[in-house]
Amino acid sequence: MLVTVQHNNQTIKVDLSKPIDISIPLTNTDENPIAWYIEKPIIEPVVFGDWIGKVSEGKSSTNFNNIFFNPHGHGTHTECLGHITREFYSINQSLKQFFFVAELISVVPELQGEDLVITLESISTALDVTLKLGIPKEALIIRTLPNFKIKKSLKYSNTNPPYLEEDAARFIRESGIQHLLIDLPSVDKEKDDGKLLAHKAFWNVTDVNNLNADARLDCTITELIFVTDEVKDGTYLLNLQIASFENDASPSKPVLYAILNEESK
Repeated sequence: MLVTVQHNNQTIKVDLSKPIDISIPLTNTDENPIAWYIEKPIIEPVVFGDWIGKVSEGKSSTNFNNIFFNPHGHGTHTECLGHITREFYSINQSLKQFFFVAELISVVPELQGEDLVITLESISTALDVTLKLGIPKEALIIRTLPNFKIKKSLKYSNTNPPYLEEDAARFIRESGIQHLLIDLPSVDKEKDDGKLLAHKAFWNVTDVNNLNADARLDCTITELIFVTDEVKDGTYLLNLQIASFENDASPSKPVLYAILNEESK
């Protein structure tokens, strides 16, 4: 299904029959990734007395499960600045458009002391090239290297995963990127005494207690994605799908579509 999209005076052609799902599914198995010191998700049938909401148990005509999970710790999720502010802001109210031109880049975090850090230099080097190619980018997708498939089931708690340098997050904001996606549990260091420097730099939040007027209410961060090696760095059309939760974050399903050139139609 070929479609043509007019975007910022550019014509973009994509094949909607060839989606590239970069989300990690949520399961109640040990294969589910986990961050932030919690246990795996719970997916289990409702029980009323001797009635069990599971067809295979022979007492129900339907499967009727309860699901207990945390969007930040259990898989791919998209968050708004309400994640870090005293005042409540909802991802469901913040994200009102769902298609964006996105740039996928691959970076190698740099060893700094005991930390692996995604630096300003690595981000600016990648973006300086792509931003000069013509199509304005609204979203940035960061794939960290090495890109082992075990990322899809890692237990991140107390492992000090790589994170994004504050200056790199600020550069991303100043480059006009509105939506940041990354294959890590957080853009910030796991234990940073609550500084959340990259979150604040990207959303331009200078005061979490009294939100500054120029904070970026319509911008989002999506964490715990996974982009396979078969997906090449470059420009894509991004469909950023969320569930309609009135919460600072929602489980999400970001989907990419390759932008077709004349030879690939």
